[in-house]
Amino acid sequence: MKRRDFLQLAGVASLTMTCPAIAANAPRPPRWDRTLVLLELNGGNDGLNTVVPYTDPQYYRLRPQLAIARDSVLPLSEKLALNPALEALMPAWSANELGIVLGVGYARPNRSHFRSIEIWETGSDGDEVLQQGWLARVFSQTPPPRAYAAHGIVIGRAPGPLQGGGMRTVIMRDAQQIIRQAQSVQAASSAIGNAALSHILNVQRDLYQASSKLRQKLARAPQLGVAFPKTRIGHQLETAATLLASEAQVPVIKISHGSFDTHSQQRGKQDRQLAALAVALMAFRQAMQAAHLWDRVLVLSYSEFGRRAAENGSHGTDHGTAAPHFVLGGRVTGGFYGEQPSLTKLFDGDLQHHVDYRSLYATVARHWWQLRDDPFSRTYPPLDCLS
Repeated sequence: MKRRDFLQLAGVASLTMTCPAIAANAPRPPRWDRTLVLLELNGGNDGLNTVVPYTDPQYYRLRPQLAIARDSVLPLSEKLALNPALEALMPAWSANELGIVLGVGYARPNRSHFRSIEIWETGSDGDEVLQQGWLARVFSQTPPPRAYAAHGIVIGRAPGPLQGGGMRTVIMRDAQQIIRQAQSVQAASSAIGNAALSHILNVQRDLYQASSKLRQKLARAPQLGVAFPKTRIGHQLETAATLLASEAQVPVIKISHGSFDTHSQQRGKQDRQLAALAVALMAFRQAMQAAHLWDRVLVLSYSEFGRRAAENGSHGTDHGTAAPHFVLGGRVTGGFYGEQPSLTKLFDGDLQHHVDYRSLYATVARHWWQLRDDPFSRTYPPLDCLS
Protein backbone atom coordinates (compact mmCIF):
# COMPACT_ATOMS: atom_id res chain seq x y z
CA MET A 1 0.00 0.00 0.00
CA LYS A 2 1.38 3.42 -0.96
CA ARG A 3 2.14 5.89 1.80
CA ARG A 4 0.07 8.55 0.02
CA ASP A 5 -3.01 6.28 -0.03
CA PHE A 6 -2.40 5.41 3.62
CA LEU A 7 -2.27 9.06 4.66
CA GLN A 8 -5.46 9.97 2.79
CA LEU A 9 -7.36 8.82 5.84
CA ALA A 10 -5.36 11.18 8.08
CA GLY A 11 -7.20 13.25 10.64
CA VAL A 12 -9.01 10.23 12.00
CA ALA A 13 -9.80 10.34 15.69
CA SER A 14 -12.15 8.49 17.93
CA LEU A 15 -15.66 9.89 18.20
CA THR A 16 -18.24 8.72 20.66
CA MET A 17 -21.97 9.17 20.71
CA THR A 18 -24.22 8.36 23.62
CA CYS A 19 -27.62 6.85 22.99
CA PRO A 20 -29.96 7.82 25.83
CA ALA A 21 -33.48 6.52 26.03
CA ILE A 22 -35.88 8.51 23.88
CA ALA A 23 -39.00 9.81 25.56
CA ALA A 24 -42.33 9.47 23.81
CA ASN A 25 -42.52 13.19 23.07
CA ALA A 26 -38.83 13.63 22.15
CA PRO A 27 -37.85 14.91 18.70
CA ARG A 28 -37.26 12.33 16.01
CA PRO A 29 -33.77 10.83 15.93
CA PRO A 30 -31.45 11.73 13.02
CA ARG A 31 -32.03 9.91 9.74
CA TRP A 32 -28.58 8.39 9.29
CA ASP A 33 -30.12 5.73 7.05
CA ARG A 34 -30.09 8.36 4.29
CA THR A 35 -27.10 9.09 2.06
CA LEU A 36 -26.02 12.36 0.47
CA VAL A 37 -24.29 11.96 -2.90
CA LEU A 38 -22.35 15.19 -3.23
CA LEU A 39 -21.57 16.03 -6.85
CA GLU A 40 -18.78 18.55 -7.52
CA LEU A 41 -18.92 20.21 -10.95
CA ASN A 42 -15.23 20.93 -11.10
CA GLY A 43 -14.01 24.12 -12.73
CA GLY A 44 -17.06 26.37 -12.47
CA ASN A 45 -20.09 25.31 -14.53
CA ASP A 46 -21.84 27.94 -16.68
CA GLY A 47 -25.38 28.26 -15.38
CA LEU A 48 -26.91 30.26 -18.22
CA ASN A 49 -26.22 27.52 -20.74
CA THR A 50 -27.32 24.83 -18.28
CA VAL A 51 -30.69 26.30 -17.30
CA VAL A 52 -31.42 28.57 -20.25
CA PRO A 53 -33.52 31.79 -20.04
CA TYR A 54 -34.70 31.06 -23.57
CA THR A 55 -37.37 33.78 -23.76
CA ASP A 56 -35.09 36.60 -22.55
CA PRO A 57 -33.76 38.67 -25.47
CA GLN A 58 -30.93 39.92 -23.27
CA TYR A 59 -29.55 36.38 -23.12
CA TYR A 60 -29.12 36.37 -26.89
CA ARG A 61 -27.62 39.87 -26.89
CA LEU A 62 -25.03 38.91 -24.28
CA ARG A 63 -24.16 35.65 -26.05
CA PRO A 64 -24.44 36.04 -29.82
CA GLN A 65 -22.24 32.97 -30.42
CA LEU A 66 -22.83 30.87 -27.29
CA ALA A 67 -26.59 31.22 -26.78
CA ILE A 68 -28.60 28.05 -27.32
CA ALA A 69 -31.28 28.51 -29.96
CA ARG A 70 -34.80 28.81 -28.65
CA ASP A 71 -36.05 25.95 -30.82
CA SER A 72 -33.34 23.61 -29.47
CA VAL A 73 -33.89 23.86 -25.71
CA LEU A 74 -35.97 21.60 -23.47
CA PRO A 75 -38.63 23.91 -21.98
CA LEU A 76 -39.35 23.51 -18.27
CA SER A 77 -41.48 26.66 -17.90
CA GLU A 78 -42.47 29.71 -19.89
CA LYS A 79 -39.09 31.31 -19.14
CA LEU A 80 -36.55 28.57 -18.40
CA ALA A 81 -35.37 25.47 -20.22
CA LEU A 82 -32.69 22.81 -19.98
CA ASN A 83 -29.70 22.58 -22.27
CA PRO A 84 -30.62 19.86 -24.82
CA ALA A 85 -27.49 17.96 -23.74
CA LEU A 86 -29.35 17.25 -20.47
CA GLU A 87 -32.24 15.48 -22.20
CA ALA A 88 -31.62 12.30 -20.20
CA LEU A 89 -32.75 14.18 -17.06
CA MET A 90 -36.24 14.87 -18.41
CA PRO A 91 -37.84 11.68 -17.02
CA ALA A 92 -36.70 12.72 -13.52
CA TRP A 93 -38.15 16.20 -14.08
CA SER A 94 -41.43 14.71 -15.30
CA ALA A 95 -41.52 12.41 -12.25
CA ASN A 96 -41.12 15.44 -9.95
CA GLU A 97 -37.77 14.12 -8.67
CA LEU A 98 -35.50 16.90 -9.94
CA GLY A 99 -35.24 20.26 -8.21
CA ILE A 100 -33.35 23.20 -9.67
CA VAL A 101 -32.16 25.86 -7.23
CA LEU A 102 -31.68 29.14 -9.10
CA GLY A 103 -29.21 31.92 -8.41
CA VAL A 104 -27.01 30.12 -5.87
CA GLY A 105 -23.96 32.02 -4.65
CA TYR A 106 -22.65 34.15 -1.79
CA ALA A 107 -21.87 37.77 -0.91
CA ARG A 108 -18.50 39.25 -1.87
CA PRO A 109 -17.76 36.41 -4.29
CA ASN A 110 -14.25 35.28 -5.12
CA ARG A 111 -13.40 34.31 -8.70
CA SER A 112 -10.32 32.22 -7.92
CA HIS A 113 -10.80 28.49 -8.46
CA PHE A 114 -8.79 27.58 -5.37
CA ARG A 115 -10.23 30.15 -2.99
CA SER A 116 -13.85 29.85 -4.10
CA ILE A 117 -13.95 26.06 -3.89
CA GLU A 118 -12.41 26.39 -0.43
CA ILE A 119 -15.27 28.72 0.52
CA TRP A 120 -17.90 26.29 -0.78
CA GLU A 121 -16.29 23.29 0.85
CA THR A 122 -15.87 24.86 4.30
CA GLY A 123 -19.15 26.80 4.36
CA SER A 124 -17.41 30.12 5.05
CA ASP A 125 -18.11 33.73 4.15
CA GLY A 126 -16.24 35.18 1.20
CA ASP A 127 -13.75 36.94 3.46
CA GLU A 128 -13.49 34.18 6.10
CA VAL A 129 -11.03 31.29 6.27
CA LEU A 130 -12.11 28.08 7.98
CA GLN A 131 -10.09 24.90 8.37
CA GLN A 132 -12.84 22.29 8.58
CA GLY A 133 -15.05 21.14 5.75
CA TRP A 134 -18.74 21.93 6.10
CA LEU A 135 -19.67 18.28 6.55
CA ALA A 136 -16.98 17.89 9.21
CA ARG A 137 -18.57 20.85 11.01
CA VAL A 138 -22.02 19.24 10.81
CA PHE A 139 -20.76 15.89 12.03
CA SER A 140 -18.80 17.46 14.90
CA GLN A 141 -22.12 18.66 16.32
CA THR A 142 -24.11 15.50 15.58
CA PRO A 143 -21.84 12.54 14.83
CA PRO A 144 -23.13 9.69 12.69
CA PRO A 145 -23.20 6.29 14.44
CA ARG A 146 -19.75 5.02 15.32
CA ALA A 147 -20.71 1.60 13.96
CA TYR A 148 -20.89 3.04 10.44
CA ALA A 149 -18.01 2.08 8.16
CA ALA A 150 -17.00 5.72 7.66
CA HIS A 151 -18.27 9.28 7.86
CA GLY A 152 -17.83 9.58 4.13
CA ILE A 153 -16.43 7.96 1.02
CA VAL A 154 -14.71 10.10 -1.59
CA ILE A 155 -14.49 8.57 -5.05
CA GLY A 156 -11.59 10.01 -6.96
CA ARG A 157 -10.66 13.37 -5.42
CA ALA A 158 -9.59 15.12 -2.20
CA PRO A 159 -11.98 15.06 0.80
CA GLY A 160 -12.97 18.75 0.57
CA PRO A 161 -16.17 19.08 2.65
CA LEU A 162 -15.14 16.03 4.70
CA GLN A 163 -11.77 17.50 5.68
CA GLY A 164 -11.20 17.81 9.41
CA GLY A 165 -9.95 16.22 12.57
CA GLY A 166 -12.00 13.28 13.79
CA MET A 167 -13.33 12.43 10.34
CA ARG A 168 -13.26 8.83 9.17
CA THR A 169 -13.05 9.38 5.43
CA VAL A 170 -12.14 6.72 2.88
CA ILE A 171 -10.75 7.89 -0.45
CA MET A 172 -11.00 5.34 -3.24
CA ARG A 173 -11.13 4.91 -7.00
CA ASP A 174 -13.50 1.93 -7.18
CA ALA A 175 -14.97 -0.91 -5.16
CA GLN A 176 -12.14 -3.29 -5.99
CA GLN A 177 -9.57 -0.87 -4.61
CA ILE A 178 -11.15 -0.89 -1.17
CA ILE A 179 -11.07 -4.70 -1.17
CA ARG A 180 -7.38 -4.71 -2.08
CA GLN A 181 -6.69 -1.99 0.50
CA ALA A 182 -8.38 -3.92 3.29
CA GLN A 183 -6.34 -6.99 2.46
CA SER A 184 -3.05 -5.04 2.50
CA VAL A 185 -3.45 -3.27 5.85
CA GLN A 186 -2.88 -5.11 9.11
CA ALA A 187 -4.52 -4.10 12.39
CA ALA A 188 -2.15 -1.86 14.34
CA SER A 189 -1.01 -2.32 17.92
CA SER A 190 -0.73 0.56 20.35
CA ALA A 191 2.54 2.43 20.89
CA ILE A 192 2.92 3.22 24.58
CA GLY A 193 4.74 6.46 25.40
CA ASN A 194 4.93 7.85 21.86
CA ALA A 195 2.01 10.18 21.14
CA ALA A 196 2.90 10.82 17.50
CA LEU A 197 3.33 7.13 16.72
CA SER A 198 0.14 6.31 18.62
CA HIS A 199 -1.80 8.76 16.43
CA ILE A 200 -0.40 7.19 13.25
CA LEU A 201 -1.28 3.72 14.51
CA ASN A 202 -4.79 4.88 15.42
CA VAL A 203 -5.18 6.21 11.88
CA GLN A 204 -3.99 2.88 10.51
CA ARG A 205 -6.33 0.95 12.78
CA ASP A 206 -9.34 3.04 11.72
CA LEU A 207 -8.37 2.62 8.07
CA TYR A 208 -8.16 -1.13 8.59
CA GLN A 209 -11.52 -1.26 10.34
CA ALA A 210 -13.28 0.94 7.77
CA SER A 211 -11.80 -0.96 4.85
CA SER A 212 -12.68 -4.31 6.42
CA LYS A 213 -16.29 -3.29 7.00
CA LEU A 214 -16.62 -2.06 3.42
CA ARG A 215 -14.93 -5.17 2.05
CA GLN A 216 -17.38 -7.39 3.91
CA LYS A 217 -20.33 -5.43 2.57
CA LEU A 218 -19.00 -5.34 -1.00
CA ALA A 219 -18.39 -9.09 -0.99
CA ARG A 220 -22.17 -9.53 -0.66
CA ALA A 221 -23.17 -6.73 -3.06
CA PRO A 222 -25.93 -7.75 -5.49
CA GLN A 223 -25.60 -7.27 -9.21
CA LEU A 224 -26.92 -3.85 -10.19
CA GLY A 225 -28.47 -5.02 -13.46
CA VAL A 226 -27.93 -1.57 -15.02
CA ALA A 227 -25.55 -0.64 -17.84
CA PHE A 228 -23.62 2.43 -16.70
CA PRO A 229 -21.87 4.55 -19.36
CA LYS A 230 -18.14 3.89 -19.84
CA THR A 231 -17.17 7.38 -18.72
CA ARG A 232 -15.37 8.67 -15.65
CA ILE A 233 -18.58 10.00 -14.10
CA GLY A 234 -20.38 6.79 -15.08
CA HIS A 235 -17.69 4.78 -13.31
CA GLN A 236 -17.96 6.93 -10.17
CA LEU A 237 -21.73 6.64 -10.01
CA GLU A 238 -21.57 2.89 -10.64
CA THR A 239 -19.16 2.62 -7.69
CA ALA A 240 -21.51 4.71 -5.55
CA ALA A 241 -24.45 2.52 -6.56
CA THR A 242 -22.48 -0.64 -5.72
CA LEU A 243 -21.61 0.72 -2.28
CA LEU A 244 -25.20 1.64 -1.54
CA ALA A 245 -26.63 -1.64 -2.89
CA SER A 246 -24.17 -3.51 -0.66
CA GLU A 247 -25.79 -1.75 2.33
CA ALA A 248 -22.56 0.00 3.25
CA GLN A 249 -23.60 2.39 6.01
CA VAL A 250 -22.20 5.80 5.13
CA PRO A 251 -23.85 9.25 5.29
CA VAL A 252 -21.91 10.82 2.39
CA ILE A 253 -20.45 9.73 -0.93
CA LYS A 254 -18.60 12.48 -2.80
CA ILE A 255 -17.98 12.35 -6.54
CA SER A 256 -16.75 14.92 -9.06
CA HIS A 257 -17.18 15.70 -12.75
CA GLY A 258 -15.53 18.10 -15.13
CA SER A 259 -13.68 20.25 -15.94
CA PHE A 260 -16.25 22.95 -16.68
CA ASP A 261 -13.60 25.68 -16.94
CA THR A 262 -14.73 26.74 -20.41
CA HIS A 263 -12.80 29.89 -21.32
CA SER A 264 -12.86 28.99 -25.02
CA GLN A 265 -15.03 26.96 -27.40
CA GLN A 266 -17.53 26.38 -24.63
CA ARG A 267 -20.48 24.93 -26.51
CA GLY A 268 -18.88 21.64 -27.46
CA LYS A 269 -16.96 21.22 -24.21
CA GLN A 270 -19.81 21.97 -21.83
CA ASP A 271 -22.39 20.06 -23.84
CA ARG A 272 -20.26 16.92 -23.76
CA GLN A 273 -19.77 17.21 -20.01
CA LEU A 274 -23.48 17.82 -19.37
CA ALA A 275 -24.57 14.95 -21.60
CA ALA A 276 -22.18 12.52 -19.88
CA LEU A 277 -23.44 13.67 -16.48
CA ALA A 278 -27.13 13.33 -17.37
CA VAL A 279 -26.79 9.81 -18.77
CA ALA A 280 -24.75 8.64 -15.76
CA LEU A 281 -27.20 10.17 -13.28
CA MET A 282 -30.13 8.40 -14.90
CA ALA A 283 -28.29 5.06 -14.78
CA PHE A 284 -27.67 5.70 -11.09
CA ARG A 285 -31.34 6.55 -10.57
CA GLN A 286 -32.37 3.32 -12.31
CA ALA A 287 -29.99 1.26 -10.15
CA MET A 288 -31.24 2.86 -6.94
CA GLN A 289 -34.87 2.34 -7.93
CA ALA A 290 -34.18 -1.34 -8.67
CA ALA A 291 -32.51 -1.69 -5.26
CA HIS A 292 -35.46 0.10 -3.56
CA LEU A 293 -33.05 2.76 -2.26
CA TRP A 294 -34.06 5.81 -4.30
CA ASP A 295 -36.00 7.34 -1.40
CA ARG A 296 -32.85 7.15 0.75
CA VAL A 297 -30.51 8.93 -1.67
CA LEU A 298 -30.14 12.66 -2.31
CA VAL A 299 -27.87 13.96 -5.09
CA LEU A 300 -26.73 17.58 -4.63
CA SER A 301 -24.50 19.46 -7.05
CA TYR A 302 -22.05 22.24 -6.25
CA SER A 303 -19.33 24.18 -8.08
CA GLU A 304 -16.93 26.95 -7.13
CA PHE A 305 -18.79 29.55 -9.20
CA GLY A 306 -20.81 30.11 -12.34
CA ARG A 307 -19.57 32.02 -15.39
CA ARG A 308 -19.92 35.63 -16.47
CA ALA A 309 -23.14 36.65 -18.18
CA ALA A 310 -21.51 37.76 -21.44
CA GLU A 311 -19.40 35.52 -23.67
CA ASN A 312 -15.75 36.40 -24.21
CA GLY A 313 -13.83 36.77 -27.46
CA SER A 314 -12.91 33.07 -27.57
CA HIS A 315 -16.47 31.69 -27.74
CA GLY A 316 -16.27 30.90 -24.04
CA THR A 317 -17.03 32.44 -20.67
CA ASP A 318 -14.84 33.63 -17.82
CA HIS A 319 -15.14 33.10 -14.07
CA GLY A 320 -18.37 34.50 -12.66
CA THR A 321 -20.61 34.19 -9.63
CA ALA A 322 -24.14 32.77 -9.19
CA ALA A 323 -25.42 29.64 -10.92
CA PRO A 324 -28.19 27.03 -10.63
CA HIS A 325 -27.70 23.72 -8.84
CA PHE A 326 -29.51 20.40 -8.92
CA VAL A 327 -31.15 18.34 -6.18
CA LEU A 328 -32.21 14.88 -7.31
CA GLY A 329 -33.75 11.93 -5.50
CA GLY A 330 -36.84 9.94 -4.65
CA ARG A 331 -37.85 12.32 -1.85
CA VAL A 332 -37.20 15.51 -3.81
CA THR A 333 -40.17 17.73 -4.56
CA GLY A 334 -39.27 18.73 -8.09
CA GLY A 335 -39.47 22.20 -9.56
CA PHE A 336 -37.71 25.54 -9.27
CA TYR A 337 -36.42 27.10 -6.06
CA GLY A 338 -34.89 30.52 -5.59
CA GLU A 339 -35.04 33.16 -8.30
CA GLN A 340 -33.47 33.41 -11.74
CA PRO A 341 -30.94 36.30 -11.70
CA SER A 342 -31.79 39.25 -13.89
CA LEU A 343 -29.66 39.78 -17.01
CA THR A 344 -30.38 43.51 -16.96
CA LYS A 345 -29.29 44.02 -13.33
CA LEU A 346 -25.76 42.67 -13.41
CA PHE A 347 -23.10 43.60 -10.88
CA ASP A 348 -19.78 44.21 -12.59
CA GLY A 349 -20.92 41.97 -15.43
CA ASP A 350 -21.94 39.15 -13.11
CA LEU A 351 -25.21 37.58 -12.02
CA GLN A 352 -26.44 38.50 -8.56
CA HIS A 353 -27.21 35.59 -6.27
CA HIS A 354 -30.58 35.07 -4.57
CA VAL A 355 -29.93 31.88 -2.57
CA ASP A 356 -26.94 31.67 -0.27
CA TYR A 357 -25.20 28.38 -0.98
CA ARG A 358 -25.30 27.49 2.71
CA SER A 359 -29.08 27.15 2.47
CA LEU A 360 -28.32 23.97 0.51
CA TYR A 361 -26.26 22.72 3.44
CA ALA A 362 -28.99 23.69 5.90
CA THR A 363 -31.47 21.72 3.78
CA VAL A 364 -29.30 18.62 3.97
CA ALA A 365 -28.74 18.91 7.72
CA ARG A 366 -32.26 19.88 8.81
CA HIS A 367 -34.57 18.25 6.25
CA TRP A 368 -32.55 15.32 4.88
CA TRP A 369 -30.77 14.00 7.98
CA GLN A 370 -33.30 15.71 10.31
CA LEU A 371 -30.65 17.02 12.67
CA ARG A 372 -31.78 19.25 15.52
CA ASP A 373 -28.55 21.24 15.60
CA ASP A 374 -26.20 22.22 12.78
CA PRO A 375 -23.97 25.19 11.86
CA PHE A 376 -26.23 26.58 9.11
CA SER A 377 -30.00 26.34 9.70
CA ARG A 378 -30.31 29.23 12.14
CA THR A 379 -28.75 31.68 9.70
CA TYR A 380 -29.59 30.26 6.26
CA PRO A 381 -33.18 29.08 5.72
CA PRO A 382 -33.45 25.50 4.46
CA LEU A 383 -35.26 24.97 1.19
CA ASP A 384 -38.63 23.24 1.28
CA CYS A 385 -37.67 20.81 -1.49
CA LEU A 386 -37.89 17.44 0.27
CA SER A 387 -40.93 15.38 1.17
